[in-house]
Amino acid sequence: MRPQDVVILFKIMLLEDSIWLSKNLARSLFLSPTEVSFGIKRCQYARLLDSTGHRVARRTFTEFVLYGLPVVFPTQPGAQVRGLPTAHSAPPLLAQIVAEQAYVWPDAEGEVWGAAITPLYPKVPQAAREDAQLYELLALTDALRVGRPRERRLASDMLSEITLLNHV
Repeated sequence: MRPQDVVILFKIMLLEDSIWLSKNLARSLFLSPTEVSFGIKRCQYARLLDSTGHRVARRTFTEFVLYGLPVVFPTQPGAQVRGLPTAHSAPPLLAQIVAEQAYVWPDAEGEVWGAAITPLYPKVPQAAREDAQLYELLALTDALRVGRPRERRLASDMLSEITLLNHV
């Protein structure tokens, strides 16, 4: 798997009840159609997507995000930059966590200064800006990747609820 595959799966999960085309998925994620096509194939091979490529294996994917992703795609806070808030600095954790330092994805259009968090792929801030639900899922994912134990626990609970119970 590649990091962008996680974002592709989240987006497919959000679109699960609608009809979509790979080229539209690619456009909304700021990826090339080829990257999306290969990502879908990798996710099918990993049994995270069904054979049609339109239905996410929610339980398996959720377990991967909660337990595998922080190990496979870890990150550390970097230099102070301007960007789009993520992890505990973005909704939905923003309302529950008070932190001295903001975490941001580096982004020229961002309005918040904070420690740089490497996004799962470079165009994540643009994709997140276009889709509030995707933004929340990716911010929670970053809390798992870089957060302290309390932040990780809250993010884990929220992600599990969203992906398993609410069926976004």
